[in-house]
Amino acid sequence: MSFLTLRDGTDLYYKDWGSGQPILFSHGWPLSADMWDAQMMFFAERGYRTVAFDRRGFGRSGQPWTGYDYDTFADDISELIEALDLKDVVLVGFSMGGGDVTRYIARHGSGRVARLALVSAVTPLFVKTADHPEGPEAAMFEGLRAGLMADRPQFLDDFSAIFYGTNRPGATPVSQGIFKQTLQIALQASIKGTLDCVTAFSGTDFRADMAKIDVPTLVIHGDNDQVVPIEGTGKLAAQMIKGATLKVYPGAPHATCTTHKDQVNADLLALIEG
Repeated sequence: MSFLTLRDGTDLYYKDWGSGQPILFSHGWPLSADMWDAQMMFFAERGYRTVAFDRRGFGRSGQPWTGYDYDTFADDISELIEALDLKDVVLVGFSMGGGDVTRYIARHGSGRVARLALVSAVTPLFVKTADHPEGPEAAMFEGLRAGLMADRPQFLDDFSAIFYGTNRPGATPVSQGIFKQTLQIALQASIKGTLDCVTAFSGTDFRADMAKIDVPTLVIHGDNDQVVPIEGTGKLAAQMIKGATLKVYPGAPHATCTTHKDQVNADLLALIEG
């Protein structure tokens, strides 16, 4: 397995498949690089270099006690990009991973970046505030943390139905194998990192970062996303990022990279080739 030892001694696990123009994938909470297998296979087989990493505290990466904030996550991505010498990289962030890649551009610039894709992402701001009324109430995230502390395995098992949208009529079928894999991946993570990342992805304000994005950007979001509702995130992000393209998937849940993987792959390919 491939690891990069970061500046604070944390080991960051990553996959590096194929060759060609690089695509770097940043995963959602509470998952790992394995959520990207369908995308990595698709693009590696078509002549691209695909890189996906386990965020610190998740998957096979180290589990430090601190560092679960977006500035740190962005700096981790910067170290990985520099270590692998990725140039003209396409950044793809799903859910909380959309914040990682957005903050990377805001902190480190787009000198190595060719394009950006935000998929079901939490950007520009997730939680409801006085000047952002579209988001969920802060109490929802407090309940999320309480549920994780009380019984993390059962809470995450129950969460999968909302994540994949199978609790609603007409949902795209999802196998029991996928549900089992999702729980297995989620339980690999540090509970400290899992809890701290709820604070990070719910409360971090990326609105100032949106103006610093200066590469062609695709925003993908399902209009039946129960986890990260589109009105205060995907639609707003597309409005705030200069020249961004918004692709709304009718009826799609949060987990578009699985339930709508063929459509996601096709739209990402069109972004890269465009």
